[in-house]
Amino acid sequence: MSHPEAVPGSSLSAGQRTRELAEAADGRVCDVLVVGLGATGAGAALDAAARGLDVVAVDAHDLAFGTSRWSSKLIHGGLRYLASAQFDVAHESAVERGVLMTRTAPHLVSAQPFVLPLTPLVSRAQASLAWAGFRAGDMLRLAARTPRQVLPAPRRLSATEARHLAPAVRAGGLRGGLLSWDGRVTDDARLVTALARTAAARGARVLTRVRVLELTGTGARVRDELTGEEGEIRARAVINATGVWAGELVGGIRIRPSRGTHLVLRSERLGTLPAGLHIPIPGETNRFVLVLPQGDGRVYVGLTDEPVDGPLPDVPEVPETDIGFLLDVLGSVLDVPVRRDEVVGAFAGLRPLLDTGGAGGAGDAPARTSDISRRHAVLTSADGVTTVVGGKLTTYRRMAQDAVDAALEARGLPARPSPTMDLPLVGAAPPGLLRALPAPRRLVRRHGTEAPAVQALAERDPALAEPVLPGHPVTRAELVWAALHEGALEASDLLDRCTRIGLVPEDRAEAFTTARDALERATAGQR
Repeated sequence: MSHPEAVPGSSLSAGQRTRELAEAADGRVCDVLVVGLGATGAGAALDAAARGLDVVAVDAHDLAFGTSRWSSKLIHGGLRYLASAQFDVAHESAVERGVLMTRTAPHLVSAQPFVLPLTPLVSRAQASLAWAGFRAGDMLRLAARTPRQVLPAPRRLSATEARHLAPAVRAGGLRGGLLSWDGRVTDDARLVTALARTAAARGARVLTRVRVLELTGTGARVRDELTGEEGEIRARAVINATGVWAGELVGGIRIRPSRGTHLVLRSERLGTLPAGLHIPIPGETNRFVLVLPQGDGRVYVGLTDEPVDGPLPDVPEVPETDIGFLLDVLGSVLDVPVRRDEVVGAFAGLRPLLDTGGAGGAGDAPARTSDISRRHAVLTSADGVTTVVGGKLTTYRRMAQDAVDAALEARGLPARPSPTMDLPLVGAAPPGLLRALPAPRRLVRRHGTEAPAVQALAERDPALAEPVLPGHPVTRAELVWAALHEGALEASDLLDRCTRIGLVPEDRAEAFTTARDALERATAGQR
């Protein structure tokens, strides 16, 4: 029986990186240089390549190394922005959510149910406000023309129904719940990988571990982080999509980073969770702690929104204050509160919010980062570098489109319209076709139409069918696939981005040798 292979031209590998880096730095001038390979940068590389432009995209680390792997894993419809009268942002979010769910990435983005338990801590007035918000969110869905069969309607739950969907919630005083739906991505880093590989299939040269030392409107001086060699990449247009680090490459960019922290729990701690949870934060009218089951034996609990001052680390630390805050809010609804020693992992991401100068006039205290607009901004420096900042994971496609438009206009280059609203990513297919694929459902949710090819690796070699860790669903075949086709160059790429095994330090240590073996196996197969 034959199996489909990787989408033609989309594979990223160590050998290909070496060849394409040499081509990019050989003195020729590409049309667009993109710096940063998170969701927005990979999206910009795809947008430009899909317009027929010659594209080089670089990152000092791996795909999705920065903020894009630390998200809440939700593709928000914009409900939160209605409450602050940011109607344009809310509508844009709902539209982009619909694009991902119905056209570009239905294999990675699907509907996620959430229950808001109506405990004694939620007043009837708060419940009414939340219900009105969920109804308004459904109107956003309608305005964005996302079908009802893709995102079901919100509804009220009896106490019995709420307990069925959220069995870990305290029964005493529970008077019911509110059921709502939003989009969720299987894995944010996998979305970035799909973007980068789709860009590669369109001809973009996607180069990880290439650090930009100096950036101008006509290119960059770069260093290969694997060899230490320096060179120059020349370009007609340059896009800076480095998120919270954007101001380190271009002067005059002021970023106000905000830290979003999540906890990682073992699934058995909260039992079966058919739905996620919305837990209201005391004293806040429009903020919730989210409990999101992952389907891999883990549950994420987040999210904080705290300002960050000082130097920006590559990998943000998680302070104990964030962990304590999330455990306190979670404990307010659980039958048995989660202890600190039951938190098996934690991660934090830095949102690249544009600093707009505080709350108002002189002497005003700066606005809380939770109050800063999530609108994105596209700025062009005096020497022609276009920088895109702000925004969020959900709206990466629109951010990328706006950045490419601005970069081409700034340099006087002709521009065809962006086709990315209707351009399926690697692995995408209509739901019916995805359901018919001869592969485990978990693989289909991560690889889409390439799932049978991943499964074929395990069928050809039974050793690759073994799980990387006892009790964890990721197989060794998935690690080999990532090294062959998804640009993984080191064990950390496999454990921390291509899979999320590394979010639990204990699991990461146990799987490290297996990850190195997978890289060696893939390298041998490419010789």
